[in-house]
Amino acid sequence: MVQKQWTLAHPFTIEGRGLHTGVHVTMTFLPAPVNHGFKFRRTDLPGQPIIKADAYNVIDTSRGTLLEENGARVGTIEHALAALVGMGLDNVLIDINNEEAPIIDGSSRVFAEGIEKAGMAEQDAERKYLVIKEKVAYRDERTGSELIALPDDDFSLNVMISFNSRVLNNQYATLGSIADFRNEIANCRTFVFLHELEFLLKHNNLIKGGDLSSAIVIIDKDIQQEELDRLADLFNHEHVAVKKEGILNNVDLYFDNECARHKLLDVIGDLALTGRHIKGRIIATKPGHGANTMMAKALKKTMIRHENSAPDYDPNAEPILDVMQISRLLPHRYPFLMVDKIIDIRENQITGIKNVTINEPYFQGHFPDEQVMPGVLLVEAMAQTGGLLVLSQLEGKYSTYFIRIDNVKFRKKVVPGDTLIFKLELTSPIRRGIANMRGLCFVGDKVVAEGEFMAQIVKNY
Repeated sequence: MVQKQWTLAHPFTIEGRGLHTGVHVTMTFLPAPVNHGFKFRRTDLPGQPIIKADAYNVIDTSRGTLLEENGARVGTIEHALAALVGMGLDNVLIDINNEEAPIIDGSSRVFAEGIEKAGMAEQDAERKYLVIKEKVAYRDERTGSELIALPDDDFSLNVMISFNSRVLNNQYATLGSIADFRNEIANCRTFVFLHELEFLLKHNNLIKGGDLSSAIVIIDKDIQQEELDRLADLFNHEHVAVKKEGILNNVDLYFDNECARHKLLDVIGDLALTGRHIKGRIIATKPGHGANTMMAKALKKTMIRHENSAPDYDPNAEPILDVMQISRLLPHRYPFLMVDKIIDIRENQITGIKNVTINEPYFQGHFPDEQVMPGVLLVEAMAQTGGLLVLSQLEGKYSTYFIRIDNVKFRKKVVPGDTLIFKLELTSPIRRGIANMRGLCFVGDKVVAEGEFMAQIVKNY
Protein backbone atom coordinates (compact mmCIF):
# COMPACT_ATOMS: atom_id res chain seq x y z
CA MET A 1 0.00 0.00 0.00
CA VAL A 2 1.42 3.36 -1.05
CA GLN A 3 1.83 5.82 1.83
CA LYS A 4 1.22 9.42 0.80
CA GLN A 5 2.97 12.49 2.17
CA TRP A 6 1.19 14.62 4.79
CA THR A 7 1.27 18.24 5.83
CA LEU A 8 -0.74 20.39 8.24
CA ALA A 9 -4.33 21.23 7.39
CA HIS A 10 -4.02 24.59 9.18
CA PRO A 11 -1.24 26.60 10.84
CA PHE A 12 -0.78 26.65 14.61
CA THR A 13 1.39 28.71 16.96
CA ILE A 14 3.32 27.90 20.14
CA GLU A 15 4.93 30.44 22.45
CA GLY A 16 7.34 30.12 25.36
CA ARG A 17 10.85 30.83 26.60
CA GLY A 18 14.01 29.37 25.13
CA LEU A 19 15.66 27.03 27.64
CA HIS A 20 19.16 28.46 27.38
CA THR A 21 18.57 31.99 26.07
CA GLY A 22 15.59 32.82 28.28
CA VAL A 23 14.10 34.86 25.41
CA HIS A 24 10.39 34.71 24.60
CA VAL A 25 9.95 32.76 21.37
CA THR A 26 7.03 32.33 18.97
CA MET A 27 6.91 29.34 16.61
CA THR A 28 4.27 29.08 13.89
CA PHE A 29 3.92 25.73 12.09
CA LEU A 30 2.66 26.11 8.51
CA PRO A 31 1.53 23.73 5.75
CA ALA A 32 4.19 23.10 3.10
CA PRO A 33 4.23 21.59 -0.41
CA VAL A 34 5.25 18.03 -1.29
CA ASN A 35 8.93 17.09 -0.92
CA HIS A 36 9.50 20.21 1.20
CA GLY A 37 10.50 18.38 4.36
CA PHE A 38 10.94 20.23 7.65
CA LYS A 39 12.44 23.70 7.45
CA PHE A 40 12.79 26.62 9.87
CA ARG A 41 12.44 30.25 8.78
CA ARG A 42 14.02 32.92 10.99
CA THR A 43 11.42 35.67 10.67
CA ASP A 44 13.42 38.00 12.95
CA LEU A 45 16.43 38.18 10.61
CA PRO A 46 16.87 40.19 7.40
CA GLY A 47 15.76 38.18 4.39
CA GLN A 48 14.13 35.58 6.65
CA PRO A 49 16.74 32.86 5.96
CA ILE A 50 15.70 29.21 5.76
CA ILE A 51 17.38 26.50 7.83
CA LYS A 52 16.74 22.95 6.66
CA ALA A 53 16.35 20.23 9.27
CA ASP A 54 19.39 18.33 8.01
CA ALA A 55 22.08 16.40 9.86
CA TYR A 56 24.79 18.22 7.90
CA ASN A 57 23.56 21.54 9.32
CA VAL A 58 24.31 20.49 12.93
CA ILE A 59 27.01 22.66 14.50
CA ASP A 60 26.63 21.92 18.23
CA THR A 61 25.04 19.25 20.43
CA SER A 62 26.32 20.12 23.90
CA ARG A 63 22.89 20.95 25.40
CA GLY A 64 20.48 20.27 22.58
CA THR A 65 20.70 20.15 18.80
CA LEU A 66 21.76 23.41 17.12
CA LEU A 67 21.49 23.93 13.35
CA GLU A 68 23.06 26.62 11.16
CA GLU A 69 22.48 27.48 7.48
CA ASN A 70 22.56 30.67 5.46
CA GLY A 71 24.21 32.46 8.38
CA ALA A 72 21.23 31.74 10.67
CA ARG A 73 20.89 29.38 13.62
CA VAL A 74 18.06 27.55 15.37
CA GLY A 75 18.46 25.30 18.39
CA THR A 76 16.72 22.96 20.82
CA ILE A 77 14.58 21.76 17.95
CA GLU A 78 14.60 18.04 18.74
CA HIS A 79 11.28 18.01 20.67
CA ALA A 80 9.41 19.76 17.85
CA LEU A 81 10.94 17.48 15.20
CA ALA A 82 10.07 14.38 17.23
CA ALA A 83 6.42 15.50 17.31
CA LEU A 84 6.36 16.12 13.55
CA VAL A 85 7.73 12.64 12.82
CA GLY A 86 5.77 10.91 15.56
CA MET A 87 2.49 12.40 14.38
CA GLY A 88 3.17 11.33 10.77
CA LEU A 89 3.95 14.61 9.00
CA ASP A 90 6.33 15.04 6.06
CA ASN A 91 6.24 18.70 5.02
CA VAL A 92 6.10 21.63 7.44
CA LEU A 93 7.54 25.15 7.39
CA ILE A 94 8.25 26.52 10.87
CA ASP A 95 8.46 30.28 11.37
CA ILE A 96 10.48 31.17 14.47
CA ASN A 97 11.44 34.62 15.72
CA ASN A 98 14.55 33.69 17.70
CA GLU A 99 17.36 31.17 17.61
CA GLU A 100 15.93 28.70 20.12
CA ALA A 101 12.66 26.79 20.29
CA PRO A 102 10.63 27.18 23.50
CA ILE A 103 11.22 24.47 26.08
CA ILE A 104 7.61 24.49 27.49
CA ASP A 105 7.55 21.46 29.84
CA GLY A 106 10.56 19.71 28.27
CA SER A 107 8.53 17.26 26.16
CA SER A 108 6.80 17.06 22.76
CA ARG A 109 3.33 17.25 24.27
CA VAL A 110 2.42 20.81 23.30
CA PHE A 111 3.69 20.30 19.74
CA ALA A 112 1.66 17.09 19.38
CA GLU A 113 -1.43 18.81 20.74
CA GLY A 114 -0.95 21.66 18.27
CA ILE A 115 -0.81 19.17 15.39
CA GLU A 116 -3.97 17.45 16.61
CA LYS A 117 -5.87 20.74 16.78
CA ALA A 118 -4.56 21.99 13.40
CA GLY A 119 -5.35 18.71 11.64
CA MET A 120 -3.42 16.95 8.90
CA ALA A 121 -3.87 16.94 5.12
CA GLU A 122 -2.88 14.15 2.75
CA GLN A 123 -0.84 15.24 -0.27
CA ASP A 124 -0.67 13.92 -3.82
CA ALA A 125 2.82 12.46 -3.62
CA GLU A 126 4.30 9.19 -2.37
CA ARG A 127 6.26 9.28 0.88
CA LYS A 128 9.92 8.42 0.48
CA TYR A 129 11.32 6.24 3.25
CA LEU A 130 14.82 5.67 4.53
CA VAL A 131 14.71 1.88 4.48
CA ILE A 132 17.31 0.11 6.60
CA LYS A 133 18.52 -2.81 4.46
CA GLU A 134 21.62 -3.75 6.42
CA LYS A 135 23.15 -3.13 9.83
CA VAL A 136 24.35 0.45 10.33
CA ALA A 137 26.16 1.37 13.55
CA TYR A 138 27.76 4.38 15.19
CA ARG A 139 29.74 4.31 18.44
CA ASP A 140 31.37 7.11 20.42
CA GLU A 141 34.26 5.52 22.31
CA ARG A 142 34.61 8.54 24.60
CA THR A 143 31.05 8.54 25.93
CA GLY A 144 30.10 4.91 25.36
CA SER A 145 27.10 5.99 23.26
CA GLU A 146 26.12 3.49 20.60
CA LEU A 147 23.30 3.40 18.05
CA ILE A 148 22.55 0.46 15.78
CA ALA A 149 20.01 0.38 12.93
CA LEU A 150 18.58 -2.94 11.76
CA PRO A 151 15.99 -3.86 9.10
CA ASP A 152 12.32 -3.68 10.15
CA ASP A 153 8.98 -3.08 8.44
CA ASP A 154 8.16 -0.23 10.84
CA PHE A 155 10.05 2.49 12.73
CA SER A 156 10.69 0.98 16.17
CA LEU A 157 13.18 1.87 18.89
CA ASN A 158 14.85 0.35 21.93
CA VAL A 159 16.74 2.72 24.25
CA MET A 160 18.85 2.01 27.32
CA ILE A 161 20.30 4.76 29.52
CA SER A 162 22.86 4.38 32.27
CA PHE A 163 24.12 6.88 34.84
CA ASN A 164 26.41 6.60 37.84
CA SER A 165 23.52 7.38 40.15
CA ARG A 166 21.71 5.46 42.87
CA VAL A 167 18.42 7.04 41.75
CA LEU A 168 18.81 6.76 37.98
CA ASN A 169 21.18 3.94 37.14
CA ASN A 170 19.98 1.72 34.26
CA GLN A 171 16.63 2.35 32.59
CA TYR A 172 15.11 0.88 29.43
CA ALA A 173 12.37 2.01 27.04
CA THR A 174 10.91 0.56 23.87
CA LEU A 175 8.54 1.76 21.15
CA GLY A 176 7.18 -1.04 18.98
CA SER A 177 5.79 1.29 16.32
CA ILE A 178 6.08 5.00 15.61
CA ALA A 179 2.27 4.97 15.46
CA ASP A 180 2.30 4.72 19.28
CA PHE A 181 4.37 7.90 19.73
CA ARG A 182 1.48 10.12 20.85
CA ASN A 183 0.39 7.86 23.72
CA GLU A 184 3.71 6.36 24.76
CA ILE A 185 6.39 9.01 24.19
CA ALA A 186 5.13 12.53 23.43
CA ASN A 187 4.47 13.54 27.07
CA CYS A 188 7.83 12.33 28.41
CA ARG A 189 9.91 15.20 29.77
CA THR A 190 13.60 15.90 29.80
CA PHE A 191 15.47 15.38 33.06
CA VAL A 192 18.40 16.93 34.89
CA PHE A 193 20.36 16.16 38.04
CA LEU A 194 19.99 18.75 40.77
CA HIS A 195 23.74 19.28 41.11
CA GLU A 196 23.87 20.35 37.42
CA LEU A 197 21.34 23.16 37.71
CA GLU A 198 23.27 25.83 39.56
CA PHE A 199 26.44 25.01 37.63
CA LEU A 200 24.66 25.41 34.28
CA LEU A 201 23.05 28.67 35.32
CA LYS A 202 25.99 30.38 37.00
CA HIS A 203 29.04 28.95 35.25
CA ASN A 204 27.87 28.14 31.71
CA ASN A 205 25.37 30.97 31.28
CA LEU A 206 22.78 28.36 30.25
CA ILE A 207 19.16 27.44 31.16
CA LYS A 208 18.28 31.10 31.67
CA GLY A 209 14.80 30.23 30.39
CA GLY A 210 14.42 27.06 32.41
CA ASP A 211 12.58 26.56 35.64
CA LEU A 212 11.87 23.60 37.88
CA SER A 213 8.74 22.80 35.85
CA SER A 214 10.51 22.32 32.52
CA ALA A 215 12.28 19.12 33.53
CA ILE A 216 12.24 16.17 35.90
CA VAL A 217 14.79 17.11 38.57
CA ILE A 218 16.65 14.13 40.04
CA ILE A 219 18.38 14.24 43.43
CA ASP A 220 20.88 11.44 43.95
CA LYS A 221 22.63 12.71 47.08
CA ASP A 222 21.55 13.91 50.50
CA ILE A 223 20.56 17.57 50.50
CA GLN A 224 19.22 19.85 53.18
CA GLN A 225 15.86 21.55 52.78
CA GLU A 226 17.59 24.94 53.15
CA GLU A 227 19.65 24.19 50.06
CA LEU A 228 16.54 23.15 48.14
CA ASP A 229 14.83 26.38 49.15
CA ARG A 230 17.82 28.40 47.97
CA LEU A 231 17.82 26.69 44.56
CA ALA A 232 14.07 27.15 44.24
CA ASP A 233 14.51 30.87 44.92
CA LEU A 234 17.29 30.97 42.32
CA PHE A 235 14.81 29.72 39.72
CA ASN A 236 11.94 31.88 41.01
CA HIS A 237 10.00 28.77 41.94
CA GLU A 238 7.94 27.95 45.00
CA HIS A 239 9.73 25.79 47.55
CA VAL A 240 9.91 22.08 46.84
CA ALA A 241 10.80 18.85 48.61
CA VAL A 242 12.29 15.51 47.61
CA LYS A 243 10.04 12.52 46.97
CA LYS A 244 11.09 9.08 48.12
CA GLU A 245 11.77 8.20 44.46
CA GLY A 246 14.56 10.78 44.43
CA ILE A 247 12.84 13.48 42.34
CA LEU A 248 11.46 16.87 43.28
CA ASN A 249 7.80 16.92 44.23
CA ASN A 250 6.88 19.56 41.64
CA VAL A 251 6.04 16.89 39.03
CA ASP A 252 4.45 13.44 38.90
CA LEU A 253 5.97 10.91 36.54
CA TYR A 254 3.84 9.72 33.62
CA PHE A 255 5.81 6.46 33.49
CA ASP A 256 8.28 4.78 35.84
CA ASN A 257 10.81 4.86 32.99
CA GLU A 258 9.95 8.37 31.78
CA CYS A 259 13.62 9.38 31.62
CA ALA A 260 14.46 6.56 29.19
CA ARG A 261 11.34 7.34 27.18
CA HIS A 262 12.45 10.96 26.86
CA LYS A 263 15.83 9.82 25.55
CA LEU A 264 13.90 7.75 23.01
CA LEU A 265 11.99 10.93 22.08
CA ASP A 266 15.30 12.73 21.54
CA VAL A 267 16.51 9.93 19.27
CA ILE A 268 13.39 10.29 17.11
CA GLY A 269 13.83 14.07 16.92
CA ASP A 270 17.51 13.91 16.03
CA LEU A 271 17.03 11.15 13.44
CA ALA A 272 14.43 13.38 11.76
CA LEU A 273 17.52 15.17 10.46
CA THR A 274 17.93 12.34 7.93
CA GLY A 275 15.08 14.04 6.06
CA ARG A 276 13.04 10.83 5.76
CA HIS A 277 10.68 8.67 7.73
CA ILE A 278 12.60 5.56 8.74
CA LYS A 279 11.72 1.91 8.23
CA GLY A 280 14.00 0.12 10.64
CA ARG A 281 14.71 -0.72 14.27
CA ILE A 282 17.00 1.59 16.21
CA ILE A 283 18.80 0.18 19.25
CA ALA A 284 20.40 2.98 21.27
CA THR A 285 22.63 2.60 24.32
CA LYS A 286 23.42 5.75 26.31
CA PRO A 287 22.24 8.00 23.44
CA GLY A 288 22.91 11.74 23.35
CA HIS A 289 22.46 14.50 20.80
CA GLY A 290 26.04 14.14 19.53
CA ALA A 291 25.76 10.41 18.88
CA ASN A 292 22.19 10.74 17.58
CA THR A 293 23.12 13.31 14.94
CA MET A 294 26.23 11.39 13.92
CA MET A 295 23.98 8.35 13.41
CA ALA A 296 21.67 10.53 11.31
CA LYS A 297 24.65 11.38 9.06
CA ALA A 298 25.61 7.70 8.81
CA LEU A 299 22.06 6.77 7.82
CA LYS A 300 21.96 9.55 5.20
CA LYS A 301 25.18 8.24 3.65
CA THR A 302 23.75 4.73 3.55
CA MET A 303 20.51 6.02 2.01
CA ILE A 304 22.34 7.91 -0.74
CA ARG A 305 24.48 4.86 -1.49
CA HIS A 306 21.40 2.62 -1.78
CA GLU A 307 19.50 5.11 -3.94
CA ASN A 308 22.43 5.20 -6.36
CA SER A 309 22.87 1.43 -6.34
CA ALA A 310 21.47 -1.06 -8.81
CA PRO A 311 17.97 -2.43 -8.13
CA ASP A 312 17.69 -6.09 -7.19
CA TYR A 313 17.16 -8.18 -10.31
CA ASP A 314 15.94 -11.78 -10.19
CA PRO A 315 15.86 -13.23 -13.74
CA ASN A 316 13.49 -15.96 -12.51
CA ALA A 317 10.80 -13.51 -11.41
CA GLU A 318 7.81 -12.83 -13.67
CA PRO A 319 8.08 -9.37 -15.26
CA ILE A 320 5.56 -6.65 -14.52
CA LEU A 321 5.48 -5.89 -18.26
CA ASP A 322 6.89 -8.22 -20.90
CA VAL A 323 7.93 -7.08 -24.36
CA MET A 324 4.46 -7.65 -25.83
CA GLN A 325 2.84 -5.50 -23.14
CA ILE A 326 5.54 -2.88 -23.62
CA SER A 327 4.74 -2.79 -27.34
CA ARG A 328 1.13 -1.93 -26.54
CA LEU A 329 2.26 1.14 -24.58
CA LEU A 330 5.22 2.37 -26.68
CA PRO A 331 5.07 3.12 -30.43
CA HIS A 332 8.71 1.95 -30.92
CA ARG A 333 9.45 -1.20 -32.94
CA TYR A 334 12.51 -3.07 -34.23
CA PRO A 335 15.22 -1.95 -34.38
CA PHE A 336 14.42 0.90 -31.99
CA LEU A 337 12.60 -0.76 -29.07
CA MET A 338 15.23 -0.60 -26.34
CA VAL A 339 13.45 -2.20 -23.35
CA ASP A 340 12.92 -5.97 -23.03
CA LYS A 341 10.88 -6.05 -19.80
CA ILE A 342 9.83 -4.07 -16.74
CA ILE A 343 10.51 -5.73 -13.40
CA ASP A 344 9.19 -3.08 -10.99
CA ILE A 345 6.78 -0.15 -11.13
CA ARG A 346 5.91 2.16 -8.24
CA GLU A 347 4.07 5.45 -8.19
CA ASN A 348 7.21 7.45 -8.97
CA GLN A 349 9.82 4.85 -9.96
CA ILE A 350 10.31 2.15 -12.58
CA THR A 351 12.95 -0.51 -13.26
CA GLY A 352 13.55 -1.94 -16.75
CA ILE A 353 15.86 -4.50 -18.34
CA LYS A 354 17.62 -4.77 -21.71
CA ASN A 355 19.84 -7.65 -22.74
CA VAL A 356 22.57 -6.49 -25.13
CA THR A 357 23.52 -9.12 -27.74
CA ILE A 358 25.98 -9.22 -30.62
CA ASN A 359 22.97 -9.30 -32.98
CA GLU A 360 22.12 -5.63 -32.34
CA PRO A 361 22.20 -3.99 -35.81
CA TYR A 362 24.25 -0.97 -34.69
CA PHE A 363 27.25 -3.19 -33.86
CA GLN A 364 27.86 -3.58 -37.61
CA GLY A 365 29.21 -0.07 -37.73
CA HIS A 366 29.85 0.84 -34.03
CA PHE A 367 32.44 -0.58 -34.24
CA PRO A 368 33.19 -3.65 -36.41
CA ASP A 369 36.36 -4.53 -34.52
CA GLU A 370 35.32 -3.24 -31.06
CA GLN A 371 31.60 -3.44 -30.45
CA VAL A 372 30.36 -0.64 -28.15
CA MET A 373 26.71 0.30 -27.62
CA PRO A 374 26.29 3.99 -28.65
CA GLY A 375 25.77 6.33 -25.69
CA VAL A 376 22.85 8.00 -27.47
CA LEU A 377 21.03 4.65 -27.43
CA LEU A 378 21.62 4.28 -23.68
CA VAL A 379 19.91 7.65 -23.30
CA GLU A 380 17.10 6.50 -25.58
CA ALA A 381 16.64 3.29 -23.59
CA MET A 382 16.40 5.25 -20.32
CA ALA A 383 13.92 7.63 -21.94
CA GLN A 384 11.75 4.74 -23.14
CA THR A 385 11.77 3.23 -19.64
CA GLY A 386 10.76 6.58 -18.17
CA GLY A 387 7.99 6.86 -20.75
CA LEU A 388 6.63 3.51 -19.59
CA LEU A 389 6.44 4.82 -16.01
CA VAL A 390 4.09 7.57 -17.18
CA LEU A 391 2.11 5.65 -19.78
CA SER A 392 1.44 2.67 -17.51
CA GLN A 393 -0.50 4.99 -15.17
CA LEU A 394 -2.75 6.54 -17.83
CA GLU A 395 -5.97 5.31 -19.37
CA GLY A 396 -6.34 5.79 -23.09
CA LYS A 397 -3.71 6.39 -25.76
CA TYR A 398 -0.89 8.77 -24.91
CA SER A 399 2.66 9.40 -26.07
CA THR A 400 5.64 10.90 -24.26
CA TYR A 401 7.97 13.25 -26.12
CA PHE A 402 11.24 14.06 -24.39
CA ILE A 403 11.82 17.77 -24.74
CA ARG A 404 14.91 18.20 -22.61
CA ILE A 405 17.87 16.10 -21.47
CA ASP A 406 20.44 17.41 -18.96
CA ASN A 407 23.52 16.32 -17.06
CA VAL A 408 24.08 13.18 -19.11
CA LYS A 409 27.21 11.25 -18.14
CA PHE A 410 28.69 8.05 -19.53
CA ARG A 411 30.72 6.15 -16.95
CA LYS A 412 31.62 2.87 -18.64
CA LYS A 413 31.26 1.30 -22.07
CA VAL A 414 28.50 -1.23 -22.77
CA VAL A 415 29.36 -4.30 -24.85
CA PRO A 416 27.60 -7.45 -26.15
CA GLY A 417 26.68 -9.78 -23.28
CA ASP A 418 25.86 -6.98 -20.83
CA THR A 419 22.49 -6.85 -19.09
CA LEU A 420 21.35 -3.26 -18.64
CA ILE A 421 19.21 -2.30 -15.62
CA PHE A 422 17.42 1.05 -15.93
CA LYS A 423 16.13 2.91 -12.89
CA LEU A 424 14.01 6.00 -13.59
CA GLU A 425 12.44 8.14 -10.86
CA LEU A 426 10.19 11.17 -10.97
CA THR A 427 11.95 14.14 -9.37
CA SER A 428 8.72 16.12 -8.97
CA PRO A 429 4.99 15.44 -9.37
CA ILE A 430 3.65 15.48 -12.94
CA ARG A 431 2.09 18.89 -13.61
CA ARG A 432 0.47 20.33 -16.74
CA GLY A 433 1.49 17.28 -18.73
CA ILE A 434 5.21 17.63 -17.91
CA ALA A 435 7.21 14.88 -16.21
CA ASN A 436 10.72 15.37 -14.80
CA MET A 437 12.85 12.31 -14.11
CA ARG A 438 16.32 11.19 -13.14
CA GLY A 439 17.65 8.06 -14.81
CA LEU A 440 20.43 5.62 -13.96
CA CYS A 441 21.67 2.76 -16.13
CA PHE A 442 23.58 -0.11 -14.51
CA VAL A 443 25.59 -3.10 -15.61
CA GLY A 444 25.88 -5.27 -12.52
CA ASP A 445 26.34 -2.85 -9.65
CA LYS A 446 28.18 -0.21 -11.72
CA VAL A 447 26.56 2.91 -13.15
CA VAL A 448 27.33 3.08 -16.87
CA ALA A 449 25.17 6.10 -17.74
CA GLU A 450 22.91 8.66 -16.07
CA GLY A 451 20.90 11.72 -16.94
CA GLU A 452 17.94 14.01 -16.21
CA PHE A 453 14.90 14.01 -18.50
CA MET A 454 11.90 16.25 -19.13
CA ALA A 455 9.00 14.78 -21.10
CA GLN A 456 5.73 16.16 -22.42
CA ILE A 457 2.71 13.87 -22.21
CA VAL A 458 0.39 14.16 -25.22
CA LYS A 459 -2.96 12.46 -25.77
CA ASN A 460 -3.31 10.63 -29.07
CA TYR A 461 -6.53 11.39 -30.99
